[in-house]
Amino acid sequence: MNLIETGIDINSDEYKKNYEYMERLVADLKTELNKARYERSQKAKDRLAKQGKLPVKKKLELLLDKNTPFLEIAPLAARGMYDGKIHGAGIIAGIGIVEGREVLINASDAAIKGGAVYPMGVKKSLRLQTIAMENRLPMINLLDSAGAFLPLQSEIFPDADDGGRIFYNQAIMSKMGIPQITAVMGLCTAGGAYIPAMSDEVVHVKGTGAIFLGGPPLVKAATGEEVTADELGGAEVHCMESGVSDYLADDDAHAITILRQIVANLPENVKEKLNMREPEPPIYDTKEIYGIVSRKINTPYEVREVIARIVDRSEFLEFKEMFGPTIVCGWAYIHGYPVGVLANNGILFSDSSLKATQFIQICDKRKIPLVFLQNISGFMIGREYERGGITKNGHKMVNAVSTVTVPKFTVMMGASFGAGNYAMCGRAYSPRFLWNWPNAEIGVMGGEQAADVLVTIKNEQLAKEGKPPMPREEIDAIKEPIITAARKEGDAYYSTSNLWDDGIIDPASTRDVLGLSISASLNAPLRDDVQGYGIYRM
Repeated sequence: MNLIETGIDINSDEYKKNYEYMERLVADLKTELNKARYERSQKAKDRLAKQGKLPVKKKLELLLDKNTPFLEIAPLAARGMYDGKIHGAGIIAGIGIVEGREVLINASDAAIKGGAVYPMGVKKSLRLQTIAMENRLPMINLLDSAGAFLPLQSEIFPDADDGGRIFYNQAIMSKMGIPQITAVMGLCTAGGAYIPAMSDEVVHVKGTGAIFLGGPPLVKAATGEEVTADELGGAEVHCMESGVSDYLADDDAHAITILRQIVANLPENVKEKLNMREPEPPIYDTKEIYGIVSRKINTPYEVREVIARIVDRSEFLEFKEMFGPTIVCGWAYIHGYPVGVLANNGILFSDSSLKATQFIQICDKRKIPLVFLQNISGFMIGREYERGGITKNGHKMVNAVSTVTVPKFTVMMGASFGAGNYAMCGRAYSPRFLWNWPNAEIGVMGGEQAADVLVTIKNEQLAKEGKPPMPREEIDAIKEPIITAARKEGDAYYSTSNLWDDGIIDPASTRDVLGLSISASLNAPLRDDVQGYGIYRM
């Protein structure tokens, strides 16, 4: 492979301005992450301590192997929603190492509204199950939840992708042979009772853990029977009488010890093998990405400079370098894993679409995972390009991205607009993981362009009616709310709050995040047996 020679002047004014801008964005990101991870009321902390429960962060510390990485999933889900305090949608989750094995952990945070389940908590739980199924990861649930947040029950209960889907997925995961292990550390009420009931093995904490379809207040209202939570569904009831639970734990710490023993007892999982080489860091500082990436979303930057600061040894074997130059394709290694990289270096034309399609097919045949680095405003439009087949050639790329069976990983590094989002493996195209940088923007098109389109349409209507075009003040009145809405809804934080991605990351950590993502994916078969790309329009 060839060393990517850098052309960046780290002493230039432009580099320094870009660097300072990204540095501010990363500082803001760290502030938001700290708030989501640690902002809990003293009242909630005192309540947990009085009950003898451990904070969720302490549970994770005891569960995970010492000095191993934890790839957190959607830490800013539900940011700004509800009362602004349902951090992480009430769940701390991610991929970590337990007894030397990669597992997916879903931990309810009882310091947030007693662990009540909000609509975004359901969506996050479903996303976690999807990750577990796609990557064949054992799933560990640390449960302590007051149940569904009833004022929003219509957004939690009835639809195909609402709460009931969690239990459907549990049945499918069981059929797939994916281990599901649950620790009952607090209340598991109503539908929440099915999570342990549908798990392979259940650890139940004495005195604090309780499983029941209807809690004491509902039992009294429905039957007149008065019963405590422990009498109704405590550890001894379910370990000794009902058989719902399998292991009785004295407290949270004891439960976690048992969880680790269960994971250690799981059958050995042989991960998929790739043609790996010894990992080596890039020769360039990863934080130089800050100065490379433009602070203006519509200003292009040389994507090879970013690749050089992500891949091992900054080495890259570029495919069709002189053809379709607005997309860069080639082979590299990330933390020793071989990858095929597709990275935007401008708008997508027919030639760049065809080049990408061929490259995707080669990687699929060779069982090489794909990494998409998105900074795309879309496909080229206009009469000349339509006559040249941009629609059918773009379709070929979208088809290949849709049907390729090797693992896909996407990083949004700037713009992600229109069909460019699709062709570069946006959320709808099932990348195993999708990560955002804090400068990313997503939408059908940029706010300015959307506003200009509407103004043009309105002026054309006026012209047909024989009327003059709109005056400047009327144009501004139309454009301003559209641009404002686009900026708000296209913002990286709006995306991550709505779980359109798996988290916003520091650009300098992209290499490590991708390495952990690829490692997790190798717990599943590398490629489906069924290959093919459907029909390509000639």
